[in-house]
Amino acid sequence: MTYGVGMKLDHGLIFMSDTRTNAGVDNISTFTKMHQWTVPGERVVTVLSAGNLATTQAVMSVLDERTKAPIDREPSILETPTMFRTAELVGETVASTIARHRGEGQEAESTFDATLIVGGQIVGMPPRLFLVYPEGNFIEASADTPFLQIGETKYGKPILVRAFDPEMTFVEAVKLLLVSFDSTIKANLSVGAPLDVVWYANDSLDATAPRRIDASNPDWMAVSDGWGDALRAAFGSLPDPDLDGLPSR
Repeated sequence: MTYGVGMKLDHGLIFMSDTRTNAGVDNISTFTKMHQWTVPGERVVTVLSAGNLATTQAVMSVLDERTKAPIDREPSILETPTMFRTAELVGETVASTIARHRGEGQEAESTFDATLIVGGQIVGMPPRLFLVYPEGNFIEASADTPFLQIGETKYGKPILVRAFDPEMTFVEAVKLLLVSFDSTIKANLSVGAPLDVVWYANDSLDATAPRRIDASNPDWMAVSDGWGDALRAAFGSLPDPDLDGLPSR
């Protein structure tokens, strides 16, 4: 399992994902779940992946190989005319990869499933953000749903719902994501550091390099400790419930 988030802010996109993969408590590894394709001045595409590692790596490999083989008749993520078509291409690749391998190995229905977040911008069009399902279909982020999550979503969602503001800066967005990931990591052993984060400013049409945040990062530790202290203080300030028969200790 993993955890990944893509956010659509007024001034850009931001993505964060963990790097933990596990096949049991004694078999834990680190793999990036964040991938980028860039043609400076023309397009930037970022993909986060969650699900079966073999499936997600196969999908990423197929998408990447197509960008390196111009004589191949299969479409390339660097040639799609719109971000909508980019999401369609990623969805088609996910669905075909799962269909090709389903029935091999373990007989679990979801063994080879994968879910992805796809976001970016193509010149002349606005940035867009999509959530792609294993079946190949997808939804798009909007004003009503400005952030998308994949993987182990339930522990980190409450803070996003309560605190997200589309006008927040990238610094504020990273802080919010760190709190969301910290809450998830504390509640679920299948999600863990280091974390990868990348941001994209509207109309820049060039990628920033993903930054890696490890468990000893002082900024993350300060946010984690500060959030814990703030929660305890907020809890202590709440009024006590007044129920008949409720003992005081």
